[in-house]
Amino acid sequence: MESGIIDTVDRINADLDKYLSDNTPAVLWEAMRYSVFAGGKRMRPQLVIAACSGLGGDVDPALPFACAAEMIHTYSLIHDDLPDMDNDDMRRGKPTCHIKYGSAIAILAGDALLNLAYEIMSEACCKNPEHIGAMAAIAHASGAHGMVAGQVEDILSENKTIDESALLYIHANKTAAIIKACLEAGGILGGADFDQQAALLRIGENLGCAFQIRDDLLDVTMSTHEIGKPALSDIRNNKSTYVSMFGSERAKTDCNALVKQAVEMINRFIPRDTALIQLAAGFYI
Repeated sequence: MESGIIDTVDRINADLDKYLSDNTPAVLWEAMRYSVFAGGKRMRPQLVIAACSGLGGDVDPALPFACAAEMIHTYSLIHDDLPDMDNDDMRRGKPTCHIKYGSAIAILAGDALLNLAYEIMSEACCKNPEHIGAMAAIAHASGAHGMVAGQVEDILSENKTIDESALLYIHANKTAAIIKACLEAGGILGGADFDQQAALLRIGENLGCAFQIRDDLLDVTMSTHEIGKPALSDIRNNKSTYVSMFGSERAKTDCNALVKQAVEMINRFIPRDTALIQLAAGFYI
């Protein structure tokens, strides 16, 4: 990683550590910390920071929103891994939260992370009311109009043959909505103008869909050890994916085309944002 990205991740981790420093009840905070610090790349919070800083915005007020985005992402992974969801026993190369702490504590740890995220963002908005749009963007993308809607359709599509529009709906909501919202929030915090904000939304859509296609490819081309979670899980759960629908070669081509378009938009509308270019490059496969 470039030194600037490393510095950003260090700042995000330091603030996450601060927010997760309570210990009563001990098992709850231990489970929350276990999942948050299990080795994630911090891609979503980095997108918040990169969009904000690339527009000349102050990074410090953006950090609470970046950390909140990571907590919401982590809560979704905890719940996704549960037996009644994807039933995975490994995440990021470690036992999933419910394997280590039991399903009840895992559910509550996810609930707590979600609520803590909104607590952090609402406190930040009390200090800077003009930033409330950033919280609204993340909130909208996280729930019934975004990620949760996509998760529901993903579950309902198991053991069924779905068409392309249904698959793209799942991708756009389950995965891309939060990625798009992170860029949208960063744009709001950085003072984006109308054209820049519209570009960030399109960049987020492209990167979010590319991320899911890439994830589908890795599921069938890499080992459990390499990806840190059970390989072939989509096949095991009989899910339609971009790979199963269009094949690996087209999936790779389409993924890289989406990323290329995103990079071109970054260069056109946010030319000073080298960090965002570096992050986008990580979506290529």
